[in-house]
Amino acid sequence: MGELTDRQKGVVVIVLIVHLILLQLTWRDLRRRPDAAVRGRKRVWRVASGVNTTGSVAYWLFGRRPAPAVAVAAAPD
Repeated sequence: MGELTDRQKGVVVIVLIVHLILLQLTWRDLRRRPDAAVRGRKRVWRVASGVNTTGSVAYWLFGRRPAPAVAVAAAPD
């Protein structure tokens, strides 16, 4: 196996940056979201998202419970 070309190195760097951004967003959301609003344990989602980008994507697609609808009271006339 030879070394990576400059183009391949660039792709690896871009993928790493995307992974780190998604990881930061995922962990921030997990930190702020109450336990009841997460499907499963937060610790498992942190590990899964840290392992690879697929874990972060899975959290955003399946790990979050929908926010409850907030009733807005009508303003008195």
